[in-house]
Amino acid sequence: MITRQAHRCGWLARTLLLAALAGWFLLNAGFPGAQRPAFAAGEMSQDQFDQRIHDYILAHPEVLVQALQSLDDRQREAEAAQAKQVLKARADDIFRDKQSPIGGNADGNVTLVEFFDYNCPYCRQMAPIMDQAAADDPQLKIVYKEFPILGPDSMFAAKAALASERQGKYGAFHKALFGSKTRVTESVVLKIAAEAGLDVARMKTDMQQPDIQALIDRNTELAQALRITGTPGFVVGDQIFPGATDLETMKKLIRQARAGK
Repeated sequence: MITRQAHRCGWLARTLLLAALAGWFLLNAGFPGAQRPAFAAGEMSQDQFDQRIHDYILAHPEVLVQALQSLDDRQREAEAAQAKQVLKARADDIFRDKQSPIGGNADGNVTLVEFFDYNCPYCRQMAPIMDQAAADDPQLKIVYKEFPILGPDSMFAAKAALASERQGKYGAFHKALFGSKTRVTESVVLKIAAEAGLDVARMKTDMQQPDIQALIDRNTELAQALRITGTPGFVVGDQIFPGATDLETMKKLIRQARAGK
């Protein structure tokens, strides 16, 4: 839904841009043949105007490419600026939500936040990197934001994981879910829960508690506000970055966040 809305907004912006370019071509003295007095006096018909615009665009297509690229750049800059404002205004929700599971050192001096889905292959790729980053940095705190965007199976897994926190087994269960070699379906989740030593009946009951759904809803709303539209998505310090990365890049971002304190 987020992506489709972004596409619609982008299409509308491009349509408005083309309309603006058409007006600029007509009124700008630099446009070949665009005589302001002739247009103002009504001497140029609509067909003539359309043909001149058509001919100019065919002769100079780079103008449209440059204009659209400029528009895209400005939109990205505006979205990034808005996300940074959200990051500053909602730091408690992002870094210090008491209901969000914690990994690494809970009292660490740098916090790395991850938005993830258990059925996301890139999140699965990042799981051992996150573990290694925490192992190599005793002052790293990790905040896990369950963000199940890949269907009902992912939602079931997210609720089960949050319910496992109530039995003190979130870390082991989280790691086991990402260690699955198949899609994490309901049956796979229940099997892994039993193997991880969870009381499965209690987990099923706890999954239905309204505060678990409320936490997932908060995570989803927060991700949208931060312009995180896919998984994985990360926040560390004042940086928001989407997608998988390697261990060295992750460590660099953590060092930058620590230096900025």
